[in-house]
Amino acid sequence: MLTSRIRFANYKTNYNLDKVKKKFNLIIKEKNQILYSLSKDYRNSYDDTLVNKYKKFNNYRVVGLGGSTLGTQAIYQFLKHKIKKNFYFLDNLQPKIKKKFKKKFVNLVVSKSGNTIETISNFNIIKNKNDKNIFITENKKSYLHQLAQQLKDEIVHHNNFIGGRYSVLSEVGMLPAELMDLNAKSFKQFNSLIKNKNFINHLVLNAGSILYFIKKKKYNSIIINYDAKSENLFKWYQQLVAESLGKNKKGLLPIVSNMPKDNHSVMQLYLDGFQNNFFTFFYVHENKSEKIKNNLLFSQKYLKNNNISNILFAQKKASENIFNKKKIPFRSFEIKERSEKTLGELFSFFILETILIGKCLNLNPYNQPAVELIKKETKKILLKKR
Repeated sequence: MLTSRIRFANYKTNYNLDKVKKKFNLIIKEKNQILYSLSKDYRNSYDDTLVNKYKKFNNYRVVGLGGSTLGTQAIYQFLKHKIKKNFYFLDNLQPKIKKKFKKKFVNLVVSKSGNTIETISNFNIIKNKNDKNIFITENKKSYLHQLAQQLKDEIVHHNNFIGGRYSVLSEVGMLPAELMDLNAKSFKQFNSLIKNKNFINHLVLNAGSILYFIKKKKYNSIIINYDAKSENLFKWYQQLVAESLGKNKKGLLPIVSNMPKDNHSVMQLYLDGFQNNFFTFFYVHENKSEKIKNNLLFSQKYLKNNNISNILFAQKKASENIFNKKKIPFRSFEIKERSEKTLGELFSFFILETILIGKCLNLNPYNQPAVELIKKETKKILLKKR
């Protein structure tokens, strides 16, 4: 068990664990704003007055790119059964955006720098005088900060020490979570997790195994996901890993494979193709699931009285058995409870895992220098066209 809510089976590889454990202890000891944001001690730059003012609305749009929206999307999808509000996400550039709605929206416009051109463009197109706007951005002179002041809209300050992909348990994810009527405090499991020896041992073993795979030139981290409501969680994880570790000619490529449909496309390659992959199996136990009707042909009687969740679980176990027989490396998550606490534990685990692997590879897991080059080049091209 990773925690009481997460059953976890680690990779069966041990590698340089003393070094990894020492790095982990150093990370915990350093005064790190990112880890601080995972804890109950972190103080958001908004208060209950702002939350209560905008909680009465039913329709929200989150405008942002990458880490500005992915964590919120993961929360909304994973916990949708608890949420009665409607959240829409403008997280990419599209030639056409539906602008006119009968509904009244609260727009959450999120950009750490305040100068993200996709976010600026999308908000410019959907901006409506009847909507309410909340800008989440750094407390500095930027386009969005100045625009918010000009419009006399709400400004929530984005902590400048927390990069977007690490910001899910700070203002960026927790304000939307509160507007979803979720318990923001329940996400904050870091304080108890770092006192949990079982959690730490699993984390260190896990990071050590991944470092071993990298040494053996296994660079593809493939997520075998059996939960449709976790697709956005792994889109968040994909950015976290790729952007944090993909530098200095090093890194991992996280690939999300949604099951069972990918059994009928790429599973053949996973089992019998090139062997530079390692895998994560992910499954959530559901209390309510569609049941198979009894009017079946005799050859399919084994499906009788089963529900979809049971079939998915059987497919997961079957795949793990075959992976074991073929000695293909994998770890396995089984989620017992779909809640804020569980999701907070997963966020904390993946963030700690990524930082720890980065430090062991002598990388800075907090920056993304190459991406900045494209932003500058894009601006240069657009200025030439004026």
